[in-house]
Amino acid sequence: MATKIRYDAFAQYLQKLGNKVDNFYCVMGEELLLRNEVIDLIRQHCRQLGFSERISLVLEANGPWHKIQENVQSTSLFAEQKILEITMPSGKPGRLGGPALTLLSEQVQQGAMQDITIILSLPKLDKKTLDSKWFKAIESAAILIDIPQISRAQLPNWIKQKLALQSQQIDADALNFIVEKVEGNLFAAHQEILKLGLIHPQGHIDIQSIQQAVADSAKFDVFQLTDAMLAGDAKRSTRILQSLKDEGEALPMILAMIAREIRTLYTLAQTKRSGGNITQAMSSLRIFSSRQGLFNGALNRLSLPKIMGLVQHASDIDRLFKGYPVEGRQKDAWQELQRLIVKTAENGTL
Repeated sequence: MATKIRYDAFAQYLQKLGNKVDNFYCVMGEELLLRNEVIDLIRQHCRQLGFSERISLVLEANGPWHKIQENVQSTSLFAEQKILEITMPSGKPGRLGGPALTLLSEQVQQGAMQDITIILSLPKLDKKTLDSKWFKAIESAAILIDIPQISRAQLPNWIKQKLALQSQQIDADALNFIVEKVEGNLFAAHQEILKLGLIHPQGHIDIQSIQQAVADSAKFDVFQLTDAMLAGDAKRSTRILQSLKDEGEALPMILAMIAREIRTLYTLAQTKRSGGNITQAMSSLRIFSSRQGLFNGALNRLSLPKIMGLVQHASDIDRLFKGYPVEGRQKDAWQELQRLIVKTAENGTL
């Protein structure tokens, strides 16, 4: 049976272990910063217990998976305690890696590991991989720490907690300013917090000082753009679009995602007008339950005729990008894309 520990409870878990340590930890999730924080906690705990050697293996599907057994078996020859860190960046072990990880898990369960702690670092895995034989073996042998993704809604509290560790506090306006500047880039958020700890004393930091110190390090993707657009946040949608443009994202890719959401709205609006079941329609369109509220909100502010106009607008932008002039539209496809996003985020008109 798997032992799962929440990321935010792991430090307390290690404290309770005292002078003991588990043989096998699996740290997995999208947020690399948080994964590294957990792994650092394990390293520190092991060092306090006298672990003197650390071996790091980065293994892809075609990697030297035999290295795991080489390092595990060498433990019986020497008295040194050591940490074996295995990082699998892709989360795909391939033909050789799966059996190697299964064998390792079986050895842990059989108590064959002496004077060694294994740390396996994985990205977030898809459902098929979670159901694989090798991961099921790990699940039964390791302490699992599943790293959450820090959402925009969770980011303010996360920043406040990190500042509190430095005995620093900021007000709501300053907190919102930091969130806007670092959203989607947890590493940047962490760096800005550390910088505030270096250049400001403990206590309250005013917003003017925050504005001078914090760089614009926000990192967005097109999914955040479409979510903000559907949520009716025109200001944030515009900011994300500009960020994507500055980072070199291609307009056709962004337009394709936006047009897809608008076409989905059109299908749902038709269902709504005909008296159909919107929830069933969303399920058939494979809209996750976590996003259904976004579409319902958009349907409440956009009528079917307005959505039809948005569909046409998206088509016009495609023509503009390909070099064809469109009557009544600006020549710059990016400007028209911004207008389309604002119209969708508001009530369908400018």
